[in-house]
Amino acid sequence: MSDPSRSEAITVKGDFISVDLLAWRKFKDHRNGFVERVLDTNPGLADLGPILPVGTKVVIPLDAPELKPAERPVVRLWD
Repeated sequence: MSDPSRSEAITVKGDFISVDLLAWRKFKDHRNGFVERVLDTNPGLADLGPILPVGTKVVIPLDAPELKPAERPVVRLWD
């Protein structure tokens, strides 16, 4: 679970809001592992389904994983 001092509580105020959309609105990027971190921080949130009901309170960890994707080795066919 995340440090409560490094988090922000958000209340869902519109229809068709998902955890992924909350991440996009907060960080303007899809961070690696962010949805999983939010679900770990908010027990029972996954039971509500992929679209969060209006009025749902969600704690967003601000110390989410870095924006950089994991480095992968370059594969060249003609080396």
